[in-house]
Amino acid sequence: MLCPYTAKGSFMVRTRADLLDDDAPEGVEVIQLTTEAVPSSHVYMEAQIFTPDSKRFVLHRSAHAHGSDKHDPEHRYLVCDIEDDCALRPITEETGATAPSVSPDGRYLYYIVDETTDDGGRITLKRVKMDGTDRRTLYAVEGEVPGTAFRPCLRVYPLSTIRSDGKRLALQVGLRSPLARDVTFGLLVFDLEQPSVEIAHQGPSWFNMHPQYSRSLDAEAMHDVMIQHNHGGERDASGKITRLTGEAGADIHVIRDDGTDFRNFPCGRDGNERCHGHQCWRGRTTWAILGTGTRDPDARHLVECRPAPYVGHVGIETPGGVRNDLSRPAGFPRTAHFGVDIEGKRLVTDADPYDQGGRILLMDLGEPGVDPARNVTPLAWTRGSSVHTSKDTHPHPFLSPDGRLAFFNSNESGVLQAYMIRGLKGA
Repeated sequence: MLCPYTAKGSFMVRTRADLLDDDAPEGVEVIQLTTEAVPSSHVYMEAQIFTPDSKRFVLHRSAHAHGSDKHDPEHRYLVCDIEDDCALRPITEETGATAPSVSPDGRYLYYIVDETTDDGGRITLKRVKMDGTDRRTLYAVEGEVPGTAFRPCLRVYPLSTIRSDGKRLALQVGLRSPLARDVTFGLLVFDLEQPSVEIAHQGPSWFNMHPQYSRSLDAEAMHDVMIQHNHGGERDASGKITRLTGEAGADIHVIRDDGTDFRNFPCGRDGNERCHGHQCWRGRTTWAILGTGTRDPDARHLVECRPAPYVGHVGIETPGGVRNDLSRPAGFPRTAHFGVDIEGKRLVTDADPYDQGGRILLMDLGEPGVDPARNVTPLAWTRGSSVHTSKDTHPHPFLSPDGRLAFFNSNESGVLQAYMIRGLKGA
């Protein structure tokens, strides 16, 4: 095994006081989690990679901020044990491992092994205990998805999402059909109790879905999956994105995991407001927070909203759409990426000035649908990462479920590494 980390772990935490913001609260610390010569990265802001007790989470080595190379034999997912001095232990061993999700009870890691080719190949759903034992193959798709003419091919999305009862896992995959020359993209939903798979939704411009199961524990709301639609995007023959969206930009929708009840979020698509493509559920609530930007005035916003019935891809003009601009206080920072704790009470984001690598900020959230964000608190500077350079070095900050730890990426050392901020109070 090429990964240098042993079963006992091999790294003592390194405190980085030089990355602290001068205005950070007393007791806050920045910890560098990885130091290898190969790049390491957190998985993604909305990825379900934490155990519910906030003591262990998954990150990966030989990777970048938007995933990894499926052909890279050095790529590994690692479990970081926060209570054991942030020891790192490999949990995957296969080339092609991608799309990790930790089960809601924290016992298992589910992931996909991507062995697709331009014409087909195979995707395999696996499960392993968080201590690395009892690795099992649950289901493999080779050839057509049962009951359809579609077979998985290139462009397996690097993020999966798991339902809050642990019974379903959803994943975006590129699909080919003998009836169509071009690649289309589908939302595959795996049954984890009686392993099987269905295509819940598909189409040629659903190539950047960011699928996210609702974190709600409600028996109905837990079936909702938030998905992103990149209207006007373009791809090459291999399915690689060459243009992310057209002039009107993306919009964000919700669909049940059985493929029914397609709905709109009231944001973007009016010629002035555009969805940035970063969004997440507000903890376990039925509200979602979307990153948007406007041309007039030139501004960025964090907007929380609830889904409304589908009446076309009309975004902000959806009738009956309910929304609340969290960033409406005067002087609110220009933000890009963000994450929220499981209670929906705190939000962490990166913000201007990005010419210094971006500032990591923490803020409190009040009553959903009513209050703006408040108590904006500086925590750290990323120094190296920037939204204006390579997307592979984006900071992508997020919070532990309990809101007491924050995380980000930075290439301030010259190599992309993973960082943690501890000592957050008041969660």
